[in-house]
Amino acid sequence: MNFFTYLRCFFALLLFTGSFNAKSQTINLSAVQNNVNTLADNFPQEKIYVQFDKPSYVPGETIWFKAYIMSGLEPSAISKTAYIDFVNAAGKVLKHCISPVLQSAANGSYDLPLETKEEYVYVKAYTRWMLNFDSTFLFRKTLHITQSKPVIRKQTTSASAVTGSGSGTAAVTPSKTNIQFLPEGGNMIEGLENNIAFKATYFDGKPALVKGAVFNNKNEQKADIKTIHDGMGSFKLTPQTGETYTAKWKDNSGNNYETKLPASKESGATIAITLQSKARSFLVQRSENAAANFRKLYIIATMQQHLVYAAGVDLSQTQVTGGAIPVSDLPSGILQITLFDSGWNAIAERITFINNDDYSFEPEVGFSQLGTDKRKQNILVIKTPDSLSANLSVAVTDAGIGIDSSDDIISRLLLTADIKGTVYHPHHYFTNNSDTLQQQLDLVMLTNGWRRINWDEVVHSKYPKLKYQNDAEYLSLSGKVYGPSEQDLKKGAFIFMIIDNPQDTARRTEQTIVDASGNFSSPNIILYDTSKVYYRISGTESFANSSAVNFNGSIPAAKVIAEDTAANAFFADTATENYKQRLAAEEMRLFKMQQGTTLETVTVKTRAKSPMQALDEKYASPLFGGSDAYQFDVANDPFGKSALSVLQYLQGKVPGLNITTGGGAAGAGSVTWRGGTPSFFFNEMPVDLGYLSSVNMSDVAYIKVFRPPFIGAVGGGANGAIAIYSRKGGDVQQTQGKGIPYKVVIGYTAEKEFYSPDYNSFNERNEEQDLRSTLYWAPQVLTTPGNNTVRLKFFNNDFSQSFRVIVEGISTDGRLTRVEKVIE
Repeated sequence: MNFFTYLRCFFALLLFTGSFNAKSQTINLSAVQNNVNTLADNFPQEKIYVQFDKPSYVPGETIWFKAYIMSGLEPSAISKTAYIDFVNAAGKVLKHCISPVLQSAANGSYDLPLETKEEYVYVKAYTRWMLNFDSTFLFRKTLHITQSKPVIRKQTTSASAVTGSGSGTAAVTPSKTNIQFLPEGGNMIEGLENNIAFKATYFDGKPALVKGAVFNNKNEQKADIKTIHDGMGSFKLTPQTGETYTAKWKDNSGNNYETKLPASKESGATIAITLQSKARSFLVQRSENAAANFRKLYIIATMQQHLVYAAGVDLSQTQVTGGAIPVSDLPSGILQITLFDSGWNAIAERITFINNDDYSFEPEVGFSQLGTDKRKQNILVIKTPDSLSANLSVAVTDAGIGIDSSDDIISRLLLTADIKGTVYHPHHYFTNNSDTLQQQLDLVMLTNGWRRINWDEVVHSKYPKLKYQNDAEYLSLSGKVYGPSEQDLKKGAFIFMIIDNPQDTARRTEQTIVDASGNFSSPNIILYDTSKVYYRISGTESFANSSAVNFNGSIPAAKVIAEDTAANAFFADTATENYKQRLAAEEMRLFKMQQGTTLETVTVKTRAKSPMQALDEKYASPLFGGSDAYQFDVANDPFGKSALSVLQYLQGKVPGLNITTGGGAAGAGSVTWRGGTPSFFFNEMPVDLGYLSSVNMSDVAYIKVFRPPFIGAVGGGANGAIAIYSRKGGDVQQTQGKGIPYKVVIGYTAEKEFYSPDYNSFNERNEEQDLRSTLYWAPQVLTTPGNNTVRLKFFNNDFSQSFRVIVEGISTDGRLTRVEKVIE
């Protein structure tokens, strides 16, 4: 039984026994529980993490990526398509990658243009389903582009003054420091002791060391301020009526600041959370003069939108009460604790992280053959526990280019994907489970918001309005026919399609049924790249002229907003940056040399079209195009005009085609091929044999006889087809078929395979200088209990003396892994 399903049964029993005193309220605890369950069932939240092969790139290189998608505690089964956008500093989308999701993961690549002058490329990753909700939770990443010459960075500035407003947020000034003050639960209440957290950052977003004190408007010191960890800390403060508070502090550079704290409220209630090994204890207080709605309160605790704890709080006879939420049986992740007044208005909220050390698995990673010398062979061996199936990605890079420790699969999917705000080096909080580290992580909880649930709507049975349906199916050849009535469609209709895709050497054809609602689908054809899809609808005679077709496809790139281009890229130390710049200069030289050689030696040759090819292109549409047919240039055939009919003209010209002509000028008769009657077309419109027999041969320019089967005919054309094209006067008439409609359909981004040289075999490319800083990239490494060991072979480049191996992945039961090793 799913963990959250078990909890539902537990709370249903608890409510049945009457443990909660909801009495006759219009909104009661049982109703809120049902609403939360409805939210969890119908509006599950997806989150994405994207692994890149390395932290920075050179113009002309390929950015390789692997996206992992989870929903709650498990790999997501919601979406079949992932979208990854690469954006420049001006907000222009450089590449909109569309990738199929297989086993809750997707992979792809983006080739950086050689002429790229950008210092950063910004990445946004999401699913169509995620766009229905708060865009803050989309994946964002900044990639550093190492240019061959150092880029002079412009100093960022802000128009605001140093002194913050009543919101408690100090403004950022050039090269200065910013600080935020955040009361636990959301508000300071007069007369109650409040826990106030703070977060200080330098202008570039890195944590700042600060110290100082808080003074009231009488200049009396009330609290000390001192950074505890990564710019964060906390202090206690009991606001008094008529007092305002200002923090006077200085940063590590000795700069002095003054920042106002948020204004306190005259009355209300607060909640404070204390960490315990197997519980989260809570303390609820109300002010002495609190209104009646603060005397009967409720606590709701949720994880991933699922209810895990609920309790009533009676403050009618006391101002303070406490309790504990058991957490030892909860999964690891963020626990959201919300305090409601008696009218079910959310008045305070606190998040806390539960780490029960149950979220990961550890594969064995090592080498059965190691070669750090020039172009030596390596064999990397990965072995996962034999009790699970896993989907892994492997990156092997030159250790000298450094590593980006800003995020990884564990810290993203367990922590940063569920909170608002930036966490500095979030992986630090998963290096162990010590009390000290848990206290540091609790400061992150106090200084970052979590608003997956809009309680004002949920308690009143209101839910998110969906703008996008999820991509429940892959981007296949599907769509909808508009125009024909339902009665016409019920009589039977087919849509014939030709897929013209630059990735295919030949056009593909497909025929499928149109149902009574006008929908059609060919799920066996998965679309890649941009295709022209030519189509014709067959059914009643009016279909072709009265129908319009819309094809289902992908969505365009998501809207770019300012936060998508925040400069938070990874920068290594000076020595590493210099190493990367030297490598970038050498790679740029090699790229340009290869590009120049290619341009000088490549010669494009074209073959002249035959007269029959030119004739076919002139008359036939894509559906009827191609040379897999018997073709007759009637206009230039001296026997064409002398024939009494099309049937007489074709007699004896096509092996296996049996033609019997009748008497009379019209030459009516019968036609069979393989025991059945072929389909007949005049200017690519279906006609019967009688119409065909009446065509004047002086009007005929071109005839094609298609071998069975012919996809353009109703039912698949098991007996072939005969197509006649007409001319008018002394010139050729533009046929109706030439105007066959088509739509441009965007499918998945064309996949590219990572090139890994094999220096044990001969290849002309092996003669080139090898400057690869990504030595190996394998985005789809799958293991199962019966096949849990993989061996990956790769070769060193011409200069690397040490490797960095990073393995990340997810198991089918939702556990995560990240293994990093440096081999010297």
